[in-house]
Amino acid sequence: MKFLHNISRVEALSDGVFAFAATLLAATLDNGQSDTALNIDTVSFASFFISFFILILLWKAHYNFFRRTNYMDNWVIAFNAVFLFSVLYFIFPLKSILYSIFRQFAVTQDSLSNLFELYGSAIFFIFLSLSIMYYYTYKKDQENLAPIKMLFYARHFGIFVFIAAISILLSYLKIGLQFGLSGMIYMLLGPICWFHGVWSRKRYGSF
Repeated sequence: MKFLHNISRVEALSDGVFAFAATLLAATLDNGQSDTALNIDTVSFASFFISFFILILLWKAHYNFFRRTNYMDNWVIAFNAVFLFSVLYFIFPLKSILYSIFRQFAVTQDSLSNLFELYGSAIFFIFLSLSIMYYYTYKKDQENLAPIKMLFYARHFGIFVFIAAISILLSYLKIGLQFGLSGMIYMLLGPICWFHGVWSRKRYGSF
């Protein structure tokens, strides 16, 4: 007997994973070996603040997907699981990079290269899974009233995957590492995504 998939259960599990990720952020908040939370230093709070709102942006991207489609099958569940695992994994390189920036730790080129590779890998798999989810439902969801929008977001998040892959390659080859090129490359997301949006509206019109 084949059971119908329950999308609310998938969303509930996803929200639980995001809540756990937020808990990990709070649990690793450095308070300078103090016995009181009142002594948490500004740098630690700033890194927590940025990390938390990046996590919220990822949650919103995930939330939007399930508002745009009601389609659910085992493949969507599997892609969603990869997305959630990648979000949990993302917490650690993200906080490490923020700490190294704010505290200006002296790190070797090898350590910095590894850190950017880990960060880029997390970004790569987060948006790869999200892009695949959009493209897969674009192909499978016959009841969707705006299929072009699903294709648009599949390509949109594919841009993130492409930029993350470049960042990983730059980190691995140690190109421009002393200037933080592996991180600055993500600034290309703004203009490329804008161009993609303009191109899509010209080709498909309003969607």
